[in-house]
Amino acid sequence: MNIGIIGTGNMGRILTEALLDSKAVSPSSITITNRTIAKSLEIKKAYPDINVARDALTTAKMSSLIFVCVKPHEVYEVIQTIQPSLNRDKCVISITSPIAVNQLESVLYCSSARVIPSITNRALAGVSLVTYGDHCSKEWRESIQWLFEQISVPTIIEENITRVASDIVSCGPAFFSYLTQRFIDAAVKETKIDNDTATKLASEMLIGLGELLRQGHYTLPTLQEKVCVKGGVTGEGIKILEKELGDMFEHLFQATHSKFTEDINLVKTQYTTI
Repeated sequence: MNIGIIGTGNMGRILTEALLDSKAVSPSSITITNRTIAKSLEIKKAYPDINVARDALTTAKMSSLIFVCVKPHEVYEVIQTIQPSLNRDKCVISITSPIAVNQLESVLYCSSARVIPSITNRALAGVSLVTYGDHCSKEWRESIQWLFEQISVPTIIEENITRVASDIVSCGPAFFSYLTQRFIDAAVKETKIDNDTATKLASEMLIGLGELLRQGHYTLPTLQEKVCVKGGVTGEGIKILEKELGDMFEHLFQATHSKFTEDINLVKTQYTTI
């Protein structure tokens, strides 16, 4: 399987590096390109055998599975550019959430799917969100499933939960990194601990928390029960969280869904729904 990756910005690069570091594919079987070609050449420095193409069309010609890793409003233009290289034996995957799979299928005559990755996939962990097109072949479904099993836990989702699933899986690492940084900043401000020590302790705590969950020792509720001894210090902290958090996360999802609707409206005129 020859893979093409069009767009090597943040997520395109993460996807490329994860696939290679997992040994799912060899560097020589991947062709990458980017509007600013220097970004692709940076990846080639780390993986000398990877192919760098001069443009999207060349990348698609050299590939059977093509990832379109560009901004939502640029996806349609890329698809139109690579159309001459496509046939029914190929598959195109978009990684952007505002474009539904039926929209992809309205402008493609090959198999198609949407796979929303996460930065956690760079560590060959976390979830990738998968939605297959109605006309995506059984062979490509199996190949995509296998490929993403090498770098993540691929999870099939329906269109109606795309945004919230993306908020949890793809945006979640940034949200919880921000909360952790605020946690660290407050510790430094209110006590005598220094930033480096607080950062190390918080980072190792998160790694340990992840391991507890991964190994199945606790669920989130049971873990909280184990740590939160009645009348203890943790309970006092939980009281503050209950009081101060309020509807913060509800407002977060409202904001992301509002932006999602904006993005959908920005691109929907480019596609003919089926």
